Amino acid sequence: MSISIDEFSKIDLRIGRIVEAEDVPGSKKLLKLKVDLGELGTRQILSGIKQWYRPEELVGKYVVVVANLKPKKMLGLESQGMILLADLPERPVFISPEEEVPPGTKVR
Repeated sequence: MSISIDEFSKIDLRIGRIVEAEDVPGSKKLLKLKVDLGELGTRQILSGIKQWYRPEELVGKYVVVVANLKPKKMLGLESQGMILLADLPERPVFISPEEEVPPGTKVR
């Protein structure tokens, strides 16, 4: 399925920096991440990466976030965005900038 450039331009991609990460009690898949998005504030994002990543190794990591995704409730917690990952067969891999950039920077 193809989308137009106008549809794609509605997606607000931003650089985020993970400032906190912890297990979601009662979940085999989810980690709860607090992500600094600069001027957009800090967002809570739930991500199904628990089997591949430990919370302590994620703090400080720069990631690409879909910042204007409609919030979603999971296990009583609200996820306020989505972190983009490359979907490799062995594990998902974070998409990160090559250089350190300020949280909240737009991705285009």
